[in-house]
Amino acid sequence: QAPIKATCEDLSCKTGFPEDVHSAVVSRSVHGGQPLLNVRFRSCDGNKKIHFGSSEPEDFRVGEDGVVYAERSFQLSAEPTEFVVSAQDKETQEEWQMRVKLTPEPGFTGASEQDQKKIEDIVFPWQQHKHSSPLKRQKRDWVIPPINLPENSRGPFPQELVRIRSDRDKSLSLRYSVTGPGADQPPTGIFIINPISGQLSVTKPLDREQIASFHLRAHAVDVNGNQVENPIDIVINVIDMNDNRPEFLHQVWNGTVPEGSKPGTYVMTVTAIDADDPNAQNGMLRYRILSQAPSSPSPNMFTINNETGDIITVAAGLDREKVQQYTLIIQATDMEGNPTYGLSNTATAVITVTDVNDNPPEFTAMTFYGEVPENRVDVIVANLTVTDKDQPHTPAWNALYRMTGGDPTGRFTILTDPNSNDGLVTVVKPIDFETNRMFVLTVAAENQVPLAKGIQHPPQSTATVSITVIDVNESPYFVPNPKLIRQEEGLLAGSMLTTFTAQDPDRYMQQTSLRYSKLSDPANWLKIDPVNGQITTTAVLDRESIYVQNNMYNATFLASDNGIPPMSGTGTLQIYLLDINDNAPQVNPKEATTCETLQPNAINITAVDPDIDPNAGPFAFELPDTPASIKRNWTIVRISGDHAQLSLRIRFLEAGIYDVPIVITDSGNPHASSTSVLKVKVCQCDINGDCTDVDRIVGAGLGTGAIIAILLCIIILLILVLMFVVWMKRRDKERQAKQLLIDPEDDVRDNILKYDEEGGGEEDQDYDLSQLQQPDTVEPDAIKPVGIRRLDERPIHAEPQYPVRSAAPHPGDIGDFINEGLKAADNDPTAPPYDSLLVFDYEGSGSTAGSLSSLNSSSSGGEQDYDYLNDWGPRFKKLADMYGGGDD
Repeated sequence: QAPIKATCEDLSCKTGFPEDVHSAVVSRSVHGGQPLLNVRFRSCDGNKKIHFGSSEPEDFRVGEDGVVYAERSFQLSAEPTEFVVSAQDKETQEEWQMRVKLTPEPGFTGASEQDQKKIEDIVFPWQQHKHSSPLKRQKRDWVIPPINLPENSRGPFPQELVRIRSDRDKSLSLRYSVTGPGADQPPTGIFIINPISGQLSVTKPLDREQIASFHLRAHAVDVNGNQVENPIDIVINVIDMNDNRPEFLHQVWNGTVPEGSKPGTYVMTVTAIDADDPNAQNGMLRYRILSQAPSSPSPNMFTINNETGDIITVAAGLDREKVQQYTLIIQATDMEGNPTYGLSNTATAVITVTDVNDNPPEFTAMTFYGEVPENRVDVIVANLTVTDKDQPHTPAWNALYRMTGGDPTGRFTILTDPNSNDGLVTVVKPIDFETNRMFVLTVAAENQVPLAKGIQHPPQSTATVSITVIDVNESPYFVPNPKLIRQEEGLLAGSMLTTFTAQDPDRYMQQTSLRYSKLSDPANWLKIDPVNGQITTTAVLDRESIYVQNNMYNATFLASDNGIPPMSGTGTLQIYLLDINDNAPQVNPKEATTCETLQPNAINITAVDPDIDPNAGPFAFELPDTPASIKRNWTIVRISGDHAQLSLRIRFLEAGIYDVPIVITDSGNPHASSTSVLKVKVCQCDINGDCTDVDRIVGAGLGTGAIIAILLCIIILLILVLMFVVWMKRRDKERQAKQLLIDPEDDVRDNILKYDEEGGGEEDQDYDLSQLQQPDTVEPDAIKPVGIRRLDERPIHAEPQYPVRSAAPHPGDIGDFINEGLKAADNDPTAPPYDSLLVFDYEGSGSTAGSLSSLNSSSSGGEQDYDYLNDWGPRFKKLADMYGGGDD
């Protein structure tokens, strides 16, 4: 619609509003948030902080910049609307007021051709021009009220909106233009302006849901493009029309509500949106329930808040066991639910009634029976079945079982089968038939969650379980197990050690006596009597045996009965062996090295005794009296209970290997001693005490076997090297022989080499290769007569005696063979000139196989007739042309 015009008169500088009454013309339809006019407040010092207010705050509000906005959407009455705008100093609380009068614009833009002609003018504000000498009043800036344009207008287009003009168009030729989105910016071309008249028009229908408002700027320039007026802002608001139906965010809404809920219980919220203006009636939605299925126990079990879409219960009686789900059809209507003018849409709300624990589990029988063999664990002995009307596989349906009596020792437990909800009575501790033959358990069943308020457990939630124990043949057991005895080592074979017997727990079964046998005896020292269990030794007990660990020897025995089925039990006998002094100490190490001089020459040795204290150290070390050279050359000194030091007594001892006997005595009672031989290697040493006579030490340190092994390795290595050299020389000779002599198998002069077989005809296959390979073997009468000899054959003369090459000449005879052939060729009167090809090996005269080539070139003889080639077909046409075509 046409914008309003606002005018104000300048006053002299006085703090306050410049006028008492401010009049403005606005469109009849006012929308919330729409700027209407701009009021000016003059502050002479410019430091005041002013707060603006309105006497009608529900309809109008004033911004801090003095712009008056519509607070809501409404229609102006035909009479002017008045209200008061106040300004208050925040510091001094001084207040000023101005009355505003709004007059509605008569008619509607585009209503008729007559109204279209009444297009309001928007005049650029007056301003002082730099080049004009007299001072002109500059009109105060104002806010141009927005142009309201309905969406989806039917035209005709272009539709004129306003006319932009400047007061200076009387003296100058001006050009008008608009810029901004919708004009020269995307989306372009929606608004156009006549550059001469300044007429602003819209070219097509607008859609508020795409763009709700356009902000344009109008410009006025002269013909040279110079700016004549400051640009003014034009706001075009697109007025909403009810052209969109409400749309639910989901077509199907799912919600839950517990059964037994009281009226007023919140269930769910459904939401619809409308693309129209939400602040206008076109976008204000209202909800209602169209139908409910099923309609039991009441057709109105739910209601919906018509503004928020909240669904709540309004009636009692929700019972999941009767109705598990409700389906509601929800309708959303715009225009605040007006059924006549509003657009509507529907969606489905599915409400599931969730289960609560309002049904306790009940046993299907008052007594359950089961049986279990004795000594069995993890065995299910009884199945307890219950019924529960609540929803399966929910906490209100899942059953928990507990025993309230009959099992003081905790031998049973009850597990719940997750699929069937049955109680599985299981044995967790062994049961002895000889002690307990029957159990009577009291069992109670309940759910994972407590029952709903007001519901009690019935007697059917308790039952009894009678379990019978079955007697079975049990294994015998040794007493005690393991059995520990202490025994000195060295006990002779055949000695009685102990008696190890077992007991049979089956007191109510008729069985014979037990039989004993040996199960494990690592050293094979023991045997057991099969009847009375008496254990005797079969070998001497030795504490130092590898089978004894920490003085303990373990043997396992077996006791078996003759029950059905036969059973057996094992027992372990542990023998703690006490040490006796049955081992003499030995020297360690067995070999040592020292220098041949007195300093440094000390050797540290250690005494080793398999026995333990008190039959071990401290040890006594001494040298024997014989031979006399031992004490003359060596001396020994004990440095601790287990260690001694051997050193030279003389100043110099020749290098070599010496056996030094040492007598070592332990501390046992009686004492045990032995003479150990220490092999000492005496060598030359440097100042640091290290051996320098390495060769002698190495020779001395190697035994006869090691030396023989080294010599054998050296001989084998030399033989391998010699064989390799011989093989290399022989291969070189063979390579040289191949270069001078062609192998008969590779001689191309008397062999046909097969490079490829093309698969010739039958006539090509009828030949005898032996005629080509060995022509000399053919009978003399088979040779062709002289008259028909080929031109390229050797003439018949007395043949010289060329040396005949053997089938496989030795490589060493090649030189002699060549020399002999050269001499024979030089003495041959029938030989061709020296510059011709010489034949060193003649393989016979003539060829019984005939010529391999019946075609000669033109230079080999022109007396032959090749016309027959024309009869051989097109494949031989080229040869016929070359040889049978005459001289040309």
